[in-house]
Amino acid sequence: MIDLVKELNAVHRSTGPRTMPGGEGHTVKLRRSYDAAIEDVWDAITTPARVQRWFLPLTGDLRVGGHYQLKGNAGGKILRCEPPRLLEVTWTIAPQDDGNSKVEVRLSVGENDETVLELAHAAIPPPGMWPEYGPGAVGVGWDLTLLGLVYELRSLFIEDKDAWGLTPEARVFITGSSVAWGAASQAAGASAADAQKAVENTTKFYAPDPTPGT
Repeated sequence: MIDLVKELNAVHRSTGPRTMPGGEGHTVKLRRSYDAAIEDVWDAITTPARVQRWFLPLTGDLRVGGHYQLKGNAGGKILRCEPPRLLEVTWTIAPQDDGNSKVEVRLSVGENDETVLELAHAAIPPPGMWPEYGPGAVGVGWDLTLLGLVYELRSLFIEDKDAWGLTPEARVFITGSSVAWGAASQAAGASAADAQKAVENTTKFYAPDPTPGT
């Protein structure tokens, strides 16, 4: 059994401005520990057969300079790959985004031999997106992704991820994640009103009210 509130609280979140090739952007950062060897965590995030179990089907020319594709989601170029500690890729939903959205994952060994994962996603959001949704726009998605990795490393499996996302437990996790990103936004200088608006919009996007007619 996974304690979703505990897993939610296991993540440290932060956000801030970031200069990108195409202009000024933003970065969301997540850090958490996994009770697993660094080699196992690295294998879980880079081996297609394992990535498919906890995230999405992964295909492509999986080498530095090659391109990858996550089915129905992002693709891009592999910029750096230094097993078992560093992976950096461009994160492209649309071709014109290439170079203006990057994801970096760093792994290290903690004091008690746990693996510390640090993920940074830097991008220039589409016009109007940041004021409406703030860092939660991508932060909630990454929280869900890191939760999926928990299941993989504990040899658990969610057969239908879409159905799981509609469960009351998932809604609690998503809502908690959205609130946590609102707090990170305030810590980075956003007003309480702006952060709250972004939390409300992000929560409605990821976990719309299931009540008919609302």
